[in-house]
Amino acid sequence: MGLTVLDAGVIIGYLDNNDAHHPAALEALRDARGRNDRLILPASAFAEILVGPHRKGAKAVAAVQALVQRVPLEIHPLDADIATAAAALRARHNSLRLPDALVIATADHLNADHLVTADRKWPTRSKLKIAPTVTVL
Repeated sequence: MGLTVLDAGVIIGYLDNNDAHHPAALEALRDARGRNDRLILPASAFAEILVGPHRKGAKAVAAVQALVQRVPLEIHPLDADIATAAAALRARHNSLRLPDALVIATADHLNADHLVTADRKWPTRSKLKIAPTVTVL
């Protein structure tokens, strides 16, 4: 049993059948569950995936929350150590947005085995100097 941290784009792709990342997101979640991995969604990414549903209304928010329970996804809180590590990543990599740095820092902090994202603009794993294997959808 391993640990997989998911970026918001993976869950957004999973939820939307019309999203370009939908098939790859389904496969990534299937693979992680097949390995019996714990699935972690950083609290910052959870907030990201709830923006669109909040625009649509309470039913859409409830559907996302039900998905979190059903999969199941563990929501990992942001703490001072993760925030500090994310700030350091952001300082070293100008192209890295803070929400992405928070996800990467969470994966590294938890010693995750896998980190899955739909963002092709992230620096490489070796440039980030993190342990988890990074999969880009």
